[in-house]
Amino acid sequence: MKPRAGIRLSEAQRLDWLRLARSDGIGPRTFHGLINRFGGARAALEALPELAAARGRRVTLCPLQDAEREFEQAHRLGAHLLASGEEDYPARLLEIPGPPPILSVLGRVDLLEADSVGLVGARNASASGRKMAGRLADGLGRAGYAVVSGLARGIDAEAHRASLASGTIAVLAGGLDKPYPPENRALYDEIVEKGIAVSEMPFGLSPRGRDFPRRNRLISGLSLGIVVVEAARRSGSLITARLANEQGREVFAVPGSPLDPRCEGSNDLLREGAMIITSAEDILNVLAPLAGGAGRLPMLFREPEHTQSDAFFDELDGDAAVPDVGPDEEETPASGDLVSRVLALLSVDPVEIDLIVRQTGANPREVQAALMEIELGGLLIRLSGNRVARKV
Repeated sequence: MKPRAGIRLSEAQRLDWLRLARSDGIGPRTFHGLINRFGGARAALEALPELAAARGRRVTLCPLQDAEREFEQAHRLGAHLLASGEEDYPARLLEIPGPPPILSVLGRVDLLEADSVGLVGARNASASGRKMAGRLADGLGRAGYAVVSGLARGIDAEAHRASLASGTIAVLAGGLDKPYPPENRALYDEIVEKGIAVSEMPFGLSPRGRDFPRRNRLISGLSLGIVVVEAARRSGSLITARLANEQGREVFAVPGSPLDPRCEGSNDLLREGAMIITSAEDILNVLAPLAGGAGRLPMLFREPEHTQSDAFFDELDGDAAVPDVGPDEEETPASGDLVSRVLALLSVDPVEIDLIVRQTGANPREVQAALMEIELGGLLIRLSGNRVARKV
């Protein structure tokens, strides 16, 4: 996308903008409604207590000291705070319902205007799923697209690694100084050096369960389309796909074995109208007409419309625009047991033992011992070409 003109806030205005955005109970839609009504953040801050009281609500304004502290934290980290409407703020996010009033960014800000594709999937992904994610991300990067994902285990991490050289965007559920999960810290450091990390959350905030769906709407919002590789029926990846569709983005899915629970959700997407892909070329052929500009697309999924009874205080909890998510593999810690890790990489699709060794990072002899234990448990099939598969 081409750079565009935008507003430029003074430091005092940016501080007011941040205070309003961080005030308790002010979500993105309420924020923009207040700005439009009062003409600026300072006027909104002054009018908000009386406005809230008139509607029987209570609003706690963000203290000036807290906003100043966040400015200092951003400076120490080398991050920038972008206000919606400013020139560097990603244009595609302005298209989505309730764009974040403030984005914290760390790394290559120019990537926010690149043509981007989101790539998400299972955290406990199979070895073949991880391999597919890497191939897709590499192909998209070679074609000039940035790859957007959520820094999670499994598919997300493979997508980021494969697109480090070409341009990758990590969207965090917590503050920029709290990357999650902890084992991806080294990957995160590489991303902020070669790509960019993005968050709408304050510094110092460790991600909570409800923060992941909020993050997912930004992954889809930054992207021309979303690709799902392995997703269970109850997974954050399906929330990302649904949000992408509601935002008018393309939705793609890699077909998976009907015998693998990790593919049930992604296969459901295909039945509902998502586009089937088996290579980066499949994605590029669809996105080529949309590259360089915004394109809104027909909806695949339809939800009942909700009416809003109040124009300004419709999301005082800050989360009304974003669906909540139940228990999900997103927050399941990675197992330290090598047998469990190897078993998680196995699927009904045959995979080379060498690939399992590389993805676990374990000694080949230890991996062979783990495979033997799994085989003795009746869960493994050995195939020609030094390949194995999970027995159904």
